[in-house]
Amino acid sequence: MKIYFCCAVTGGRDQTGANEKIVAHLLRRGHIVPTEHLVRSDALEPADDIDPEAVYRRDIAWIDDCDALIAEVSMPSHGVGYEIAYALGQKKRVFCCSRRGLSLSKMITGNDSPSLVVRTYEKVDEVLELMDMFLSELEDEIKLQN
Repeated sequence: MKIYFCCAVTGGRDQTGANEKIVAHLLRRGHIVPTEHLVRSDALEPADDIDPEAVYRRDIAWIDDCDALIAEVSMPSHGVGYEIAYALGQKKRVFCCSRRGLSLSKMITGNDSPSLVVRTYEKVDEVLELMDMFLSELEDEIKLQN
């Protein structure tokens, strides 16, 4: 499956280690992750050279083309919030995860969309397991539709 992974990039890089493990796990499982570059420690360096409109058009096209969106939401991010809302508006399945004990936006925790799954984790292995369950259910849904 194609998975759009998003995380805070300009707002903070505290979750870089967890994000790297999440994306590596998705790639090992054979998923395509067009945003895998976001988890690299140098993700911000080339951003100055990229036109904001080009980034917007590219990322929206990636979301449109993906089967699901996975968001690490431990760090607040305007962009991630926008991507989540856009994906839900496009009827995409969305999995949001964050470190346990952090305060999350009520726009995420209060959203009762059946397409949205919100989970917390303490250790990265926990979120990988939760994510695998989410993706397994999605794969089953896709099989039923075809």
